[in-house]
Amino acid sequence: MKTQSKLKNPPRPLFSCGIFGHCTQSVLSPTTPQTPALPPPPPLPASDPPPPASDPQPPSSSSSSSSTSQSFTQWRFPLPKPPFVHNPPPEAAPASDPPPESTSEPDPPPLVSNSSLVELFHVAELQLSSSSDAARLSALHMLEKMLVPNPMPEGGGGCAACPAAVMAGMVGYLKEPAAARAATKVLLALCLAEVNRRVAVEAGAVAEVVEAVAGLEGAAAERALAVLELLCTVPEGAAGLRAHALAVPMLVEMMGKMVGRGKECAISILAVIFGSGEGSLGPPTPTVAQAVLLALQGECSARGRRKGTQLLKSLQENGRLDLTEEGS
Repeated sequence: MKTQSKLKNPPRPLFSCGIFGHCTQSVLSPTTPQTPALPPPPPLPASDPPPPASDPQPPSSSSSSSSTSQSFTQWRFPLPKPPFVHNPPPEAAPASDPPPESTSEPDPPPLVSNSSLVELFHVAELQLSSSSDAARLSALHMLEKMLVPNPMPEGGGGCAACPAAVMAGMVGYLKEPAAARAATKVLLALCLAEVNRRVAVEAGAVAEVVEAVAGLEGAAAERALAVLELLCTVPEGAAGLRAHALAVPMLVEMMGKMVGRGKECAISILAVIFGSGEGSLGPPTPTVAQAVLLALQGECSARGRRKGTQLLKSLQENGRLDLTEEGS
């Protein structure tokens, strides 16, 4: 019995896991520094909802403590709304129909119907019949604003004709320095339509242009000569031009001091006066022929050069001009 008791192995400890021993030693050892426990969260405000019921047990590890701390942070500082429910700022809101830049300064409305022309001419006629100078000038500028950007189609095309009173008012402004430039614009826009050329001739536009063009300068003089060239397409206009004593001297003067379109129009009008057509005048004076030759030798457009060459050739063929004598 004594031998058996001596050989009896001592009892084994209840837990022999080394890992467990290390864990218990790290937790229970007095030499291991203890990590201070996180303080419990302060009590939630009365208005906040209670903590979720899905996690009733207190945290048992560091991961649970971090999740609790994060959950507390969410309660104290709510996260922003998800992007899909966030309302964009006013400046970021897309504009559905952005206004085009061209609508900031709209152009004058185009005259696309006879009713618009009739109404425009009616208003202008009422203002021109007024005794007030301001009202008459208002009619001139109204016609300039509406007709110059939207001239009537060449040839008329069934457009309403300009009333005689309105045409006479525009012709009368040619000799007024303050209104002559605007009047030449309106007359040119009106005379582009063939239906208005006879109205202008009957209103005395031929004589008024011949007498007023010498006092105009630059673009206004060019427009006046262009109006006179258009009026020569009407037989009555060409006859009135040939009968005016100042027509030829004026054209010779304008050929000498103008270039470009002005010189071109002056040569074309002289071709109407001295051409071989019906009612043309006799042979031109040496001064006129010399002026045409000088115009062709200087700066001249292709159309003006063609018109001048045709005029001199026609005069020479008809024996009305001896270029040899004129050139000597």
